[in-house]
Amino acid sequence: MGGNLADLFEAAATATPDATALVVDGERWTFAELDDRANRLADVLALQGIARNDRVGVLLGNTNEHLETLLACFKLRALPVNLNTRLVAGELAELLTLSKAEVVVHEADMGDLLPEHVTGIERGAGYEAALAAADPTRPDPAGGRSGDDRYVLYTGGTTGRPKGVLWRHEDLHLSALAGEVGIGARRVLVACPLFHGTGQWMALAALLSAGTVVISRSRSVEPERVWRLAEVERVNHLVLVGDAFARPLVAALEAHPRRWRLDELTVVLSGGAHLSPDVTARLLAALPCAMVVDGYGSTETGGHARMVTVAGSRPSATSAFKVGDDTAVLDDDLRPIPRGVPTEGWLARRGALPLGYDDDPEATAQTFPTVDGQRWAVPGDRARWLDVDRVVILGRGALTINTGGEKVHAEEVEAVLRTHPGVNDAVVVGTPDARWGEVVTAVVAAEPGADLTLEALAGHCRAVLAPFKVPRRLVVVDRVRRSASGKPDYRWARSTAG
Repeated sequence: MGGNLADLFEAAATATPDATALVVDGERWTFAELDDRANRLADVLALQGIARNDRVGVLLGNTNEHLETLLACFKLRALPVNLNTRLVAGELAELLTLSKAEVVVHEADMGDLLPEHVTGIERGAGYEAALAAADPTRPDPAGGRSGDDRYVLYTGGTTGRPKGVLWRHEDLHLSALAGEVGIGARRVLVACPLFHGTGQWMALAALLSAGTVVISRSRSVEPERVWRLAEVERVNHLVLVGDAFARPLVAALEAHPRRWRLDELTVVLSGGAHLSPDVTARLLAALPCAMVVDGYGSTETGGHARMVTVAGSRPSATSAFKVGDDTAVLDDDLRPIPRGVPTEGWLARRGALPLGYDDDPEATAQTFPTVDGQRWAVPGDRARWLDVDRVVILGRGALTINTGGEKVHAEEVEAVLRTHPGVNDAVVVGTPDARWGEVVTAVVAAEPGADLTLEALAGHCRAVLAPFKVPRRLVVVDRVRRSASGKPDYRWARSTAG
């Protein structure tokens, strides 16, 4: 099969046709049924002219149609384009132009957002009628499938313009889908959006290994709905993105102890945003039989580092992740720093990597350099070795604040702020200052009833951070704005902080 995603899914469907592949709010599809629906949708897309390397926009929430569209595209050797359902019309038009997608499968209430030249396929009665009339035969695309077929995933664009990261199927399978924590034939509840890399990759990893994907059509995190699904479907893995998803979920467990039987839930995995230590501790207190896994990776690297915490152990205040031989910390000349040497550098990965950014050779050359014959992915995170197989991830270089010549990593300060009992959420940015160039500025949402002051938060930070890292400005907001995938919106934070 050569790592082709369609071939891998069809192999799972052939081997386990009657096993449950997908559960959406209690509605179920076997592997044979999901394969049949994906085949039919592939026929519908082919009638729209979709063939090898064409792009199909996916403007859908967490629905069966979302996964059907991904699989149908893979079967045709086409590329699904992940579209954030929170985009406004102008943003959507820009991304459709950038990705060259001229057919979009969309939610019923989002068709008006599409540009006139784009063909829409609306989820609902028309979609079902089209599938009923379509050919259920598995597609046999010209040239045959291979591990060299293409896959694209667009970055969230929380610090800049979204970029499409272009992978070969085989490389994506090796780097992002084949090695996730004990996925196997497990029941995986994806509580984060499928248009986000964490949600999409974890769902595909489960399906390709004959596991079951459980999702809810809700467009926001509804804790009681999530825990009810986890209980009824006897979920083993819960997938989310950072504190934005985890805080309301753990609050529901604390408010209703023993309401849900979650004995079979063994892994809570966060990808795309780190969990703060207090949230990790609360999850473990509420779910003592589970482990909490902070997975590190990026659209440009796949998943390649993790931090595991179990009941009885103290969550680490530092982002110390265990890594394999394919991960390195590079110096400013992009040469590996010896393992165990705690010099700060650039976190990098080698091995099965993306081809680069779609139609952006300049950005590709910068992020995927070749040095001394070795090709690296260097997405921009700063890190240092803690010991020979663990790295401390300091944060994105693009988010580094230069204050009086000292470098401050925003995410390190955010993690400390979120441990303050009066802080519900926080994001940190640099704001202009005549003396220091930039000063560390905290944009913070308070817990109900908390009266936050700069003095109190600065004192809290001084206990664990060097003085130059302590916030000098505080902006209190009702809510920290995050993307639908849970990542902080740094452009909004800079605007809010002035």
